Amino acid sequence: MSEPTGPTDLALVLSGGGARASYQVGVIAALAERVPDLAIPIITGVSAGAINAAFIAGHPGPLSRAITELRGHWLRLNPETVYRFKTMRLARWSMRLLTQFALRRMEGLRTVRGVMDMRPLTRFLAEIINFPGIEANVLSGRLRAVALTTTSYTTGQTVTFVQGVQDIRVWERVQRAALYTRLSLAHVMASSAIPLIFPAVRIGDSFYGDGSVSQTAPLSPAVHLGARRILAVGMRSKHTTRILSPDAEYPTTAQVMALLFNAVFLDAIDSDAERLERMNRLLSLLSPGQSPPDGLRPVDFIMLRPTRDLGTLAEGMRLNLPPTFERVVQSMGGKGEGAQDFLSYLLFDPEYTGLLMELGYEDTLAAWDRIERFLNGGD
Repeated sequence: MSEPTGPTDLALVLSGGGARASYQVGVIAALAERVPDLAIPIITGVSAGAINAAFIAGHPGPLSRAITELRGHWLRLNPETVYRFKTMRLARWSMRLLTQFALRRMEGLRTVRGVMDMRPLTRFLAEIINFPGIEANVLSGRLRAVALTTTSYTTGQTVTFVQGVQDIRVWERVQRAALYTRLSLAHVMASSAIPLIFPAVRIGDSFYGDGSVSQTAPLSPAVHLGARRILAVGMRSKHTTRILSPDAEYPTTAQVMALLFNAVFLDAIDSDAERLERMNRLLSLLSPGQSPPDGLRPVDFIMLRPTRDLGTLAEGMRLNLPPTFERVVQSMGGKGEGAQDFLSYLLFDPEYTGLLMELGYEDTLAAWDRIERFLNGGD
């Protein structure tokens, strides 16, 4: 087998977004098709992007085979293999809350361990992700580092768990830090555990949740790990549709949840991309031979994003949710205007995820001239 090709300091950054993360699979499939021996030595992921990152990092074969298998796994996903709605737990919690309210005591709000059960997804990922393969790929030189980002319930910090070569330096900045470790299923599940919806995951002496919640600099782990080229896959289209019409009386719960999910999963990477581009422009103004301040260095960057709004693509699709949960979603205004943006995060259904993978593939091929220049060191 030929040696992997491509920049040795290239990083792939995969953001979160629930079912929307299937778009990333289509993007990477097109990359692997055009550059079959492409090496991606640095991989970072958060939330659902952490699932894709861990799978690719641990796969023993070339990127093309890894992404073919990952696509097949995504097409197997449905709500029953991702989550289970805890009807009885929610009912017990509601009754306890009503009782405490009647007694004028509010201890019923003290602990909410998530209204969805993550055990189906835990079992599914345990079958498909090869965690020992991460260490094998590091030792073989195929992989420099993989990083999965979480939110610490203990400190409120963004905590990035890193596995890679021995000379990696972990970091600590304001409200974000890195820990060197051997990655496991717990790290993937923690990175994906949306607060209140999914239960927190215990790692060591602390509890962790979805890394997108507090992450303000999604590109920084790749930079800290030595990347000089970053290929990021975002979930926000430049043509985002309107969630709430101007003449609406008041936003529904589903519309509010859509805004919340968009803020958590989409905004941070776009803001960080603007900061990186601004920093690159400032560094380009330095005189030849002048050293950048504080060890800063330019980082070539390309953002691949959907050409169509992923929420709009969910419109009109069969919900295919567990019956109880579907009734809850409908009671939240889940069939009204703008609700498809919220539902798109939950539509783990081959009809929807397959459509997103096709879109990611087509978008990448359409932008190939720009991507090829980036991979070859051009602007």
